[in-house]
Amino acid sequence: MDKNKLEEIKQKALENHIPIIMDDTLEVIEKELKKAPPKRILEIGAAVGYSAMCFSEFLAEDGIIDTIERDEERIKEAKVNIKNVGVEDKINLYEGDAVEILPTLNGKYDMVFIDAAKGKYPFFLKEALRMINQNGVIFADNILYKGYVMSDYNKHKQRTAVRNLREYIKEVSENPNLENMLPPIVAQFLNWTPTMLFTQFSIALLKYLLRPS
Repeated sequence: MDKNKLEEIKQKALENHIPIIMDDTLEVIEKELKKAPPKRILEIGAAVGYSAMCFSEFLAEDGIIDTIERDEERIKEAKVNIKNVGVEDKINLYEGDAVEILPTLNGKYDMVFIDAAKGKYPFFLKEALRMINQNGVIFADNILYKGYVMSDYNKHKQRTAVRNLREYIKEVSENPNLENMLPPIVAQFLNWTPTMLFTQFSIALLKYLLRPS
């Protein structure tokens, strides 16, 4: 992996206001990946490929990442970036809408990273649980959606996303098969106290593990 190229991609994305994974979010995920290097990762929302390239460093031998992106310009950029960094043998890029692509996937994954359309998070969760391995890890980024999820006031265009994110949070907090690790502000919202806090409020990252049956 060419880490200098990776850093250039990161800086370019930041300069052009392209949403990429935050450093502290990445640090949390990398710590988990180091504990048990995954064989297969599914990413929902590739953008320009930055997060997938970061994750690829921690794959098990012969591991692979399947990532999905629907924006045509970002797809083009992601393809170039993945090749320039030298990880094209570790990343499969699916082109199209995740809502259409996910039901066609039947493999099992050790980790799923959700960072796409916020209004689709309940659907993404359903598909992730269908494909996650026992004791697999699922991360969902920005579940507070810039704080709107915690607010009583939301603009009309945000209402569906906020409603669905609240549904998502409720599902993962009440599902008996899931172990949740939420930011403190989310725990307060749910009137629920987590046993471990992995992240700052600004990240709004949710992590949970599939318990063995």
